[in-house]
Amino acid sequence: MTDMTAPTIAVIVVAAGSGSRLGHAEPKAFVPLAGKSILERALEGVLGMRDAVQLIVVAPADRLAETRQISERAASARFDQLGRSDAAVVVVAGGATRQESVQAGLAALSPGIDTVLVHDAARALTPSAVFDAVVETVRASAAGVLPMLPVVDTIKRIDHAGIVHETVDRAELAAVQTPQGFPREVLVAALAAASANDIAEATDDAALVSASGHPVQTMGGDPLAFKITTPDDLRRAHLLLASDVSAASVTPAASAAPRIGTGMDVHAFDDTSPLWLAGLHWPGERGLSGHSDGDAAVHAICDALLAAAGLGDIGGIFGTADPRLTDAHGEVFLNETLRLLTEAGFRVGNVTVQIIGNRPKLAPRRAEAEALLTRLLHAPVTISATTTDALGFTGRGEGIAALATALLLPVSAQAAVLSWEA
Repeated sequence: MTDMTAPTIAVIVVAAGSGSRLGHAEPKAFVPLAGKSILERALEGVLGMRDAVQLIVVAPADRLAETRQISERAASARFDQLGRSDAAVVVVAGGATRQESVQAGLAALSPGIDTVLVHDAARALTPSAVFDAVVETVRASAAGVLPMLPVVDTIKRIDHAGIVHETVDRAELAAVQTPQGFPREVLVAALAAASANDIAEATDDAALVSASGHPVQTMGGDPLAFKITTPDDLRRAHLLLASDVSAASVTPAASAAPRIGTGMDVHAFDDTSPLWLAGLHWPGERGLSGHSDGDAAVHAICDALLAAAGLGDIGGIFGTADPRLTDAHGEVFLNETLRLLTEAGFRVGNVTVQIIGNRPKLAPRRAEAEALLTRLLHAPVTISATTTDALGFTGRGEGIAALATALLLPVSAQAAVLSWEA
């Protein structure tokens, strides 16, 4: 580790945005994320850099004291962990636009700074290695540098009415991340030119640098540097951090151990509904009541999978008040549950489910149901059936119950993100 009393690198962390799309009352940077704020999580990546830095946090004007406390707490934690204290922390008020906020950060630069990185606090899980790599590339090229990931989805150009006009060649596209790095004089000159010429607000700093005639090159980004913009993004970050914390709190052997969960679901018969069970439609059979299609077998499987991963239960994840799930079939629940497991760093080992009830007779369609569920979960699923000899709720023919057991195999958080992106 390099211990420098006068840093030559500055990192401006922009945390002045409102984050209205995240759906929280407080500004995005102050929204909780696994026991800390999004801002504090972002600062951990900066403070883990190899070299000493001047850390400049640009915050809302009415949150400066809180931001200072968060920044000092993060810096103190890194000192305790790394045995060094080489980050000079400055907190400044942001402006009405991102461009104004970055200018406010530049105004606070120390005289000896020659390399400036600008980072969005919303990219809270960006690894320290990305910051180090950006610094190295800036200094090697004397140019602006931005990390990026290739675009893997098919991209369509559409009009305001949603009509598709053409398919865009994704080989020419990239998803840009932060931190973006620049020689100090290049970034200062680019922002000054933008202000002097009244250039429209840009979505990132590299656009202004390019517009001013300075070269900007790309480097490989990191899937963990995704931007927390929507509630789904925040949940994804929570799950990834929970996976890492769990792995760090047990022995290496235990962290690689399989995890087992159980689930149960019960639904009463409803003669006005069609029967969906184990992912299949059963014509001519009495249906099951429920907000969705009432598939007790699939719901029990989802509960078992979520329990094994420590993600709660089907009621907490989906809920009966969500209008999007009205009459939804089992495939909807299984696909979303599998996505959550992947985000949390797990893959399905195998699942067993036992259906309890007098009807329908499972045997004629057992293989069909097992094949469907196996395809949806990308893992073996076995189904059995039994009755309760005329005893209890199911024995009296009032409904169907299902019991499920699921085995999960953990993978690394990094692999989970790569799988989610794919």
